Amino acid sequence: MKTILRLLLIYFGTLLSPIVFGTAQIPDILIYQGKEYNLNSNPLEPYFELHPDKRPQEGFSTALWRGYIATFEITDNKLFLKDISILASKDSLGKYIHYRKSVKDQVFPGQEKILIDWFTGLLIVPNGRLKHYVHMGYASTYSKYILIELDKGFYIQERRFSAGEYNRFRHKQFLAFKKTDNYKKIFDELSKDKNNTADFIDSFLEVY
Repeated sequence: MKTILRLLLIYFGTLLSPIVFGTAQIPDILIYQGKEYNLNSNPLEPYFELHPDKRPQEGFSTALWRGYIATFEITDNKLFLKDISILASKDSLGKYIHYRKSVKDQVFPGQEKILIDWFTGLLIVPNGRLKHYVHMGYASTYSKYILIELDKGFYIQERRFSAGEYNRFRHKQFLAFKKTDNYKKIFDELSKDKNNTADFIDSFLEVY
């Protein structure tokens, strides 16, 4: 799994980095059109790849391998960061209390509104009832999805899918990805492990 994670970080960055661990992950949060959603994408990951010294150094858990929970908001057709928090605990009268501690000022000191202008791609937003829980990353499935397309942090469009429509869309995107050099690089690397069959590699990459 660590090898797969390293490769996905290199080749895919933000969309895939935290989801390959064998524990369901606490999602980032998106405020969109006045509603709060869980987010199956992590737009801060490209920033932390370029600035690893900025990544919060505490707050990691098996349910939060990336180490933080980010809250975003789309306003004025742009994606902004509202907060970054970590999982923290403190001793109160002999009992440990767990809470979320804001570390936004440590990561972006003196900045109130941070435009996520390094992010180009799709935000994946589950928007329906939970259909099937999977105890791994963001692999659980939902009855509906919203996909929001951004270009350097600027809103382009949204598309809304049923579960079946989303799965067909994802499969179409994967077939397109299979034609790229990045797919070949990942496939060749994962194939070095003889336990990884071609069908396993493709099914894994399509899901994630």
